Amino acid sequence: MSSHDLSEAVQFTAPALACDSHFHVFGPAGQYPYGSELRYDPPHAPLEDYLALARHLGIERYVFVQPSAYGRDNTCMLDAMRVVGDKCRGIVDIDENAPEAELARLHALGVRGVRVNVRPIKPAEPGFSKTLLPRVERLAARCAEIGWQLDFLLPGWLTSEMMPVFHGLRLPFTVAHLGMNLARDGVQAPGFQQLLDLLRHGAGYCRVKLTGLYRISQDPEFKDIAPMVQALVEAAPHRIIWGSDYPHLSFGQHSSVRLFNLLGEHVPDPAARRLILADNPAELFGFQ
Repeated sequence: MSSHDLSEAVQFTAPALACDSHFHVFGPAGQYPYGSELRYDPPHAPLEDYLALARHLGIERYVFVQPSAYGRDNTCMLDAMRVVGDKCRGIVDIDENAPEAELARLHALGVRGVRVNVRPIKPAEPGFSKTLLPRVERLAARCAEIGWQLDFLLPGWLTSEMMPVFHGLRLPFTVAHLGMNLARDGVQAPGFQQLLDLLRHGAGYCRVKLTGLYRISQDPEFKDIAPMVQALVEAAPHRIIWGSDYPHLSFGQHSSVRLFNLLGEHVPDPAARRLILADNPAELFGFQ
């Protein structure tokens, strides 16, 4: 965590039971094995640093997301979840054919979903969505059975290519980082309009995560994101959730407090913010 985070003022009061719906923890190098495909230099981002930040922001519930650096070894995240207990949920990365007993073990620890994670800067490869279909279809069937969800992190072009699949899914699923639609393309860009259409006219299962704004913005003040956030909230205020994306990985220079404060700027209505930060994640992740 950058040292300036905790000295920075929080500009609005989080609603009771506010939830960070997307963040990662990392143990010290060598404590947990990394996967074979490292997209970034994994930081040391221990649970206690994250919890200090969460207290500063007024966050009381937490959704851990398995980072790509650990591949399908979820041990680091599960160890942290055991410490936090029933105030947290987790999204794992597992093989779609993992044994039933493993799913039951993970469920008991608070896991409620599986990631489908494609490198967000992967260059366009038309037809690539077909290679994901066997995994997505198998996971969708298994997750629907046990009350889990699917969690998609995809480059923008692939989010668009997956739209027919998204319209056909019959279980809750999330799309991270505003679907990786680039802010420079604007609200009217076809990919972003498809996402709005999915929220407005889809079967009601899609949730969009307000996360990773630095991945899609070109403005140091993130002003180019505001129209996109406002369009999403207008389209489906009950289907938007927020996550810090801590510790920001390749974008570690960004302040978590500043990113939280942006939600206050982009969504000035406290009732809408309560939906995004508290009510929507409580419903989606099954918090009591």
